[in-house]
Amino acid sequence: MTAQQGGTGDGREGAGRPSRRTVLASLGALPVAAVAAPVLGASGARAATRAAGEVVIDPSAERQTIRGFGGMNHTPWIGDLTAAQRETAFGTGEGQLGFSMLRMPVDETSSNWAGEVATARRAQELGATVFASPWNPPAHMVETFVRGDQQDARRLRHDMYGAYAQHLNDFTGFMRDNGVDLYAISVQNEPDYAHDWTWWTPEELLRFMREHAGSIDTRVIAPESFQYLKNISDPILNDSQALANMDILGAHLYGTPYGDFPYPLFQQRGAGKELWMTEVYHPNSSDSADLWPHALDVGEHIHHAMVDADFQAYVWWYIRRSYGPMREDGQISKRGANMAHFARFVRPGHVRVEATPSPEADVFTSAYRGGGSRVVVVAVNKGGSAVSQPFSVVGSSATTVSSWVTDAGRTVAAQGREGVTGGSFTAELPGQSVSTFVWE
Repeated sequence: MTAQQGGTGDGREGAGRPSRRTVLASLGALPVAAVAAPVLGASGARAATRAAGEVVIDPSAERQTIRGFGGMNHTPWIGDLTAAQRETAFGTGEGQLGFSMLRMPVDETSSNWAGEVATARRAQELGATVFASPWNPPAHMVETFVRGDQQDARRLRHDMYGAYAQHLNDFTGFMRDNGVDLYAISVQNEPDYAHDWTWWTPEELLRFMREHAGSIDTRVIAPESFQYLKNISDPILNDSQALANMDILGAHLYGTPYGDFPYPLFQQRGAGKELWMTEVYHPNSSDSADLWPHALDVGEHIHHAMVDADFQAYVWWYIRRSYGPMREDGQISKRGANMAHFARFVRPGHVRVEATPSPEADVFTSAYRGGGSRVVVVAVNKGGSAVSQPFSVVGSSATTVSSWVTDAGRTVAAQGREGVTGGSFTAELPGQSVSTFVWE
């Protein structure tokens, strides 16, 4: 992402190359019509409501441990979050996003590093995991070369790999000295889509990971491919030394088809490593984040990222933007509400557990186990009609379930508590809505 992102464009507009918007638009037409949604009811679904197959949740069938949900703060490009906006972003109360992850840039100029400290420190105080990604090395470490029709492509000089690792350590140390314990640092933001920053070939990244990443004194993220292209991460997974030096496989999902979300090689080779989705906006940066039911695409996207890809983290691009989770006025948007249905209730350390992923067309469900007997279910209904949705939690002794709903007229609105019998419960999912249910 580039500084051009300061407007509503996507920062990819350049002569002779596709923009992110072009990539995303190619996936298909976007829904724009708003449909009135029925009121959520825990039982006794009305006659017009479709009955769905049961969602069976097995808390003993563990999948991935969740690190969290979050977004990017990039002060040199669009300014810092205000104190109030930090609370909205990382707080977990009503009207807040509940983010538990913060991404920030590693600026090539060290004099800009101080600008990231205030938000990073407050996010950490509120329990967020803080990590960072570089767009460019310091200028003296870079050389230009010809790449296709790009005459001034940039790359890290091969004799500067050790110095670059030290640059990343310097940033980590600066943050530590200023009260921010950086959880991880990336080698490069989008090394495979770098018209406006620094290119890395798969071979160059492999060499750095094998020979220099081991000297970095925090966890290392790689490769943060623009579209989760496996050709740049496969070599790392297949090289024992490079793999030993990688702690987190990071990926972006710009225009990535759902069919490409699974990564069998990571499942085979990535034991002990984390798998994070470190940047996306979806489905575009041109529409308002409050366009409904368009915003439900975010809820479905997170569902597939959790269920199909087994990601442990889901991180949006700019936290505050017209197309982002927080509007420029500091209030959460409808897209942000979709994120909050996960972020506020599926907290770090929760474990995704087996659940019926799609009990019928246009309904998507995922489940997470917290401490004790806590079970969280997020259900997205993209269909135009309400759905009477049965849920059953295997082995649950809970007697009540709490719920929250977002639809055309409500935003993460609490719906109170309803009774549960034998671990089973039926909810009415309004047409074009996202709901969260919590069994305690």
